[in-house]
Amino acid sequence: MTIEREQNPEHDDGCRQYREIRFTEDRAALIGHTRSVVDEYASQGMSVTVRQIYYQFVARGWAPSGDGTYSRVQSALSDGRLAGLIPWTAVTDRGRGLRGLRTWTSPVAALETARAAYLTDLWADQDWRPEVWVEKAALEGVVGDICTELRVDYYATRGYDSQSQQYEAGRRMADYVRRGQRPIVFHLGDHDPSGVDMTRDVTERLSMFAGVPVIVQRLALTRPQIDRYSPPPFAVKGGDSRAAAYVEAHGRDAWELDALDPAVLKALVAEAVALWRDGCAACAIHRLGGAPGARCDDHGGRP
Repeated sequence: MTIEREQNPEHDDGCRQYREIRFTEDRAALIGHTRSVVDEYASQGMSVTVRQIYYQFVARGWAPSGDGTYSRVQSALSDGRLAGLIPWTAVTDRGRGLRGLRTWTSPVAALETARAAYLTDLWADQDWRPEVWVEKAALEGVVGDICTELRVDYYATRGYDSQSQQYEAGRRMADYVRRGQRPIVFHLGDHDPSGVDMTRDVTERLSMFAGVPVIVQRLALTRPQIDRYSPPPFAVKGGDSRAAAYVEAHGRDAWELDALDPAVLKALVAEAVALWRDGCAACAIHRLGGAPGARCDDHGGRP
């Protein structure tokens, strides 16, 4: 089966054809499903990764979970883009990219860039100083979009964070405290043996390097979110040294953070940050599940 496409190399929807490819009906259907997911994300102003497309296939019942499905989606996406059927700009690879020095045509152009980039620190006079940390570099762009809107700093740890970065973060938290603010880190990670343990690790090392207790709130992925959004599970890998304790507490299924819709991740971050803006310590303690007596009457007993 040949999918007809106008031979114009550029289209308003971001497609550009580089090859004439004949597809079987099954292959054409796979590409059609891929395009529908890409368009759905694009309508929300978001680009998507291959893994996020894969999870949408599994969640919608289009294909079973597994490496075979991921490879098929990845291959269909590649051929669909080359054939001019899927926009090139709608899919992103957040783990790779060109780096180099930023240059300008003149000093005036550099000043114009600086003027456009100038932003005030909206958190300078707040009691709390939030940061958002995400386990995976592939989700840094999703988290970064909403954090930029909120003017909240964010960071991808890429698994267990390095000692150097934890030390720098701890000293940054100590600096917040010296300025009269309470730091809080919202942590997002996989719900698997290592992903769950990373929240503990971040809490312990941040507090050690900061010299004061640092609140680290696990924002995702949590069991209630799994029950609500039903992301596809995968089997716990036995080679992980933390697997036995995880299986005892959570069972043999694990879930990846990537399986949540990016719109859901953005909403989780926005809602969490809003609860701590202009808040007081008592309300914050209550938010973390502290004693009801810690609630503040000034805020009607609610954070």
